[in-house]
Amino acid sequence: MMQKEFYSNGKLLLSGEYAILDGALGLAIPTSYGQSLKATPTDKAVLEWTSFDENNDIWFSAEFKVEDLSIISTSDDAIARTLATLLKEARAQNPLFLSEDDGFEVETYLSFPKSWGLGTSSTLINNLAQWARADAYELLWNAFGGSGYDIACAQHNSPITYQLKNGVPQIEKVNFDPYFKDSLFFVHLNQKQSSKTAIAAYRDQEFDKKELVDHISSITQKMIVAPSLSEFEILMEEHEDVLSKVLGIAPIKQLLFPDFPGVVKSLGAWGGDFVLVTGDIGSMAYFKEKGYPTIISFPKMML
Repeated sequence: MMQKEFYSNGKLLLSGEYAILDGALGLAIPTSYGQSLKATPTDKAVLEWTSFDENNDIWFSAEFKVEDLSIISTSDDAIARTLATLLKEARAQNPLFLSEDDGFEVETYLSFPKSWGLGTSSTLINNLAQWARADAYELLWNAFGGSGYDIACAQHNSPITYQLKNGVPQIEKVNFDPYFKDSLFFVHLNQKQSSKTAIAAYRDQEFDKKELVDHISSITQKMIVAPSLSEFEILMEEHEDVLSKVLGIAPIKQLLFPDFPGVVKSLGAWGGDFVLVTGDIGSMAYFKEKGYPTIISFPKMML
C-alpha cells in the first residue's frame, strides 16, 4: 500500500449566508488557503492522527483502534469524538475503508489559522471523503449539517454559485473576477462564530422564506455582473439590510464600524470570521487602528 495525499480549498461565501440553507442562490469563492491530508500505511492496527497548524505546530493528536475506531488516546476528547464519528460515517458509506488490520499514520496540514473560519472542518471532511471514496456532502450533513457550499468550494478551483434544490446541490462555475477587485478586502473580526449555533438561531426566526430566498438570489445574480464598485456596494448594503431584518441583528457596520467611509458586509455566521469591506490600502488603516490587524486583499484571498 502506498502513501496517499489529498488537498481541499478553503471557502468564503460572499452572498447568501443563512438563506442558502433554504434554497437561496449563493456566490462563493474557494480560497488560496486550504488543508492537506497525508495517509501513510503502517503495520499496526492503529490509526495515528496528528494535525498541524499553519506554523507546523501540532494542534491536535489522537490514536484510534482501526477495528472499531474507538479512541485509544487523544489531546482533545471532543475533537477526537467528532473525528471518530466522521471516520465511522465514511466507513458506513464505504465498508472497504479501514477494513484491513493494517493501520495508518495520518497527518493534516492547515495553511491558515483555525480561527479564520475558512473551513477547518469542510476541508478535512472533503479530504477524508477523497481518501475513503465516500460522499463528502453526506459526511458533512450527517456530522454537522449546513448547506454544503463549503464542500463545493473544497472541490472547485474557481468562483461558483451554489443552490440547494430539493436538497440536491446545484453548482455552477461563474466568471467572477471584478475589475474593481483591488477595492475589496477581507477583514477578520478576531472571533470565530459557531456555524451550528448560528444556523439554530436562524431557524428560530419567523419570516417569509420564499420572499427571502427570492430576494437574496436576485442580489447574488446582480453581484456577479455588477458593472461598477458603487453598484456592488449598493448590493452589499441591500444584502445586509435584508438579513438584518430577518435575524433581528444590527448590521456589523452599525455595530462596530459606523464611521468607516466604505461598505462592510458580513460573510457566513454574523458577528465572527471575516467581513468584506470596500476601500483602498490607505483606508484599511482604520481597521488596524480599531484592533483588527488581519486584512487580506481580494486577489490574495481568491484562489
